[in-house]
Order: sequence, then structure tokens, then C-alpha cells
Amino acid sequence: MTLQTPNDNAWKELVRTIAGMGYPEEFGKVIADSLRSEKLLRRMNSYLLYAKPRSAEEIADEMLAIRDEADRWAEKNEAAFYNMQYNSYLYHRKDDGEEQ
Repeated sequence: MTLQTPNDNAWKELVRTIAGMGYPEEFGKVIADSLRSEKLLRRMNSYLLYAKPRSAEEIADEMLAIRDEADRWAEKNEAAFYNMQYNSYLYHRKDDGEEQ
């Protein structure tokens, strides 16, 4: 996964939305930089437009919740991948006639 840069549309859109809500542009950049993909940036932007949070703390809390959920999803997929690899190893080991 690559980090977003100021040239990405979703990144710029999120920074603009946060600035348009009256928060410093730098705050918007920190929030946008903390999200690692276009999907997460757009999800955060949708939250801002529809939930209309009343404080910077609410915005930061939602950013952390989005990141936490994305991290847990990635960890779950990684664990499933390695579990599949391990099961494949065990299955092929049995086929080779090795005892466990």
C-alpha cells in the first residue's frame, strides 16, 4: 500500500472538507495523511459530510476508528492467508507419507 500524497484527489477532497468545516488546513492534512488508501479517505469524507461532527475530537476519533477497523481487516486476512498456507503444508506432508 502506498501513502497518499497531496496530488491525490481523495486526499485533497478530504482536506478541503475539513477546512470548509472551519478547521485549520493542517489538521485536515494530518487526518488525511493518517488514512492510507483512497477508500479510507472517501469513507472519512462521507462521515464528515453526513454526520457533521461538532468537534475536532470527534473527527480524530472517527479517523482512529476507521484506521482500527481497516487494520483489523488486514490482520484477519493475513491470518487467514497464513492459516491456508499452514493447512496446505500439513496436507502435502501427509501426501508425502510423513508422519506428524
